[in-house]
Amino acid sequence: MPAWLVLGALALLVLALLSGRLSPTIAFPAWAGGCYLAGVITETELLQSYANPALATLVLLLLVSLALERAPLLEQLAGKLLAGGERRAVVKLTSVAALFSAFLNNTAVVGTLLGVVSNQRRHAPSRLLLPLSFGAILGGIATLVGTSTNLVVNSFVVAAGLPALEMFDFAWVGVPVAVACLAVLSLSYRWLPMRDRSAEPGAQRYFLEAGVLPDSPLIGRSIEANRMRNLEGLFLTEILRQGRLLSPVGPEEVIEAGDRLIFTGQLDRVQVLERFEGLDLFGHRADALLRDNLVEAVISSGSELANRTLKELDFRTMFDAGVVAIRRGDRPMTGQLGRIPLRVGDALLLATGPDFVHHRNIDRNFHLLGATPLRPRLSPGETRLAVGGFAAVILAAACQWLPLLAGLMLLLAVLVARGLLTVAEMRRRFPFDLVLVIGSALALARALEASGAAGLLAGLVADLTRGGGPWMALAGIYLLTAMLTEVISNAAAAALVFPLAVGTARALGVDELPFIMALAYAASACFVTPFGYQTHLMVFSPGRYGMQDFLRAGLPVALVYGLGVLTLVPLVFPFT
Repeated sequence: MPAWLVLGALALLVLALLSGRLSPTIAFPAWAGGCYLAGVITETELLQSYANPALATLVLLLLVSLALERAPLLEQLAGKLLAGGERRAVVKLTSVAALFSAFLNNTAVVGTLLGVVSNQRRHAPSRLLLPLSFGAILGGIATLVGTSTNLVVNSFVVAAGLPALEMFDFAWVGVPVAVACLAVLSLSYRWLPMRDRSAEPGAQRYFLEAGVLPDSPLIGRSIEANRMRNLEGLFLTEILRQGRLLSPVGPEEVIEAGDRLIFTGQLDRVQVLERFEGLDLFGHRADALLRDNLVEAVISSGSELANRTLKELDFRTMFDAGVVAIRRGDRPMTGQLGRIPLRVGDALLLATGPDFVHHRNIDRNFHLLGATPLRPRLSPGETRLAVGGFAAVILAAACQWLPLLAGLMLLLAVLVARGLLTVAEMRRRFPFDLVLVIGSALALARALEASGAAGLLAGLVADLTRGGGPWMALAGIYLLTAMLTEVISNAAAAALVFPLAVGTARALGVDELPFIMALAYAASACFVTPFGYQTHLMVFSPGRYGMQDFLRAGLPVALVYGLGVLTLVPLVFPFT
């Protein structure tokens, strides 16, 4: 296939990812399959892309992390982290999050602290949660295992026939950049809004929809007559009637059968709806549903609920819980909530039944805020075994005594043998999406190389930046990757730019390593939008953030991060 046709297909892939119409899990395998059917890559090359040693290492690391995230280390530190003044709490919280994220899955680190920070009363959670997410990102750039992005890039390096990256190759640039950004964050957090959980009654919190049943005594009476005008912390904002949206709702508006009443209000006030007869919440009678235990849950990045509506789901059967209300950052939600596609990071208020904690799919779909852990924490002895074993694996890999893949295999076997991990749990949390995306992206890189498309693009970049030398080309690769990672996933951004980065280095006749490292750091440089990094989506709704909050606190961090990377990478990893 001609190189220009491959480039055209690549452009369509990028547009599909940027538009959001196709998820990376669908787009990348479809592109890789198309290249195979078109004869650009062979069957062997396609299948070998999914058997990459670095990809296998990433999968094993994520499986081992399932046991490590149950270790109570961070929870035991939480009280001390939040003690003292607000700035001191921010510094301690972000520093510890960065330290743990250098070796543990940063999603697990944020997930562990999310409920603790959200429910404490010392400081406004909105001033802490976004810095927590930033700290987790900054810690991840310090080691090979700090973030899945680094391991993803390493898988591309291995597939390209280059020497694999070592455990602490990232530290020489990652540590000073992380320290500088944490210092900036200790100042820029003040630009975040002061929103605590005891906010004023008018503050928009959860959004819930109550349907008027045909036998409801509310029918035929006005809002004023039904005493819905001055509820305790709840506000009737809209009425959806036969496809028409009535807003604002006046006190003389008469309720009709089939009306959908849209309320906004505080978490601890939703049970006031229990006193109104003939209302239902997402298919369940409000007076019965609200007698259950109420739990806050944030939709996780691996959830099967993403992009589906509550109307499409048999939610009660899936989780033994009913949805009472939904919250998405600080954005007001409008229309019929049951028909709005759910997103990763949405906060749901759940009325849980007695079997809720026994459902095995809870931890895959949700991060619970303030609820009893669904999986028991490791005992002190189990914690020593899991954490000590992981530290030994990292040390052995760093000293080149034992390959990281072999060490993780041994540790996983020990964890399973001791009962700290089960086959069912690994099957439930297996990162199928990541394997599909990364394996397909490796096939993409092979296709670009085999067709000559990568060389064509690299030659164009080299010609455009030849006057500025390799550093200008390096800056271009960094900026392109950083822009992509803000709007699509970091793994997808790294996958798209890696062939271009290596090809540009070769076209300029310089070493590929500085371009690879700049690409790796740029793929984690997600600070100004909530969509490119999963930990941002985790804190988005609990912190009640908007886009402007990410810009205020994240833009100074992004600038210092970029300047630090572009200054240090050529010094630590010379072009020649």
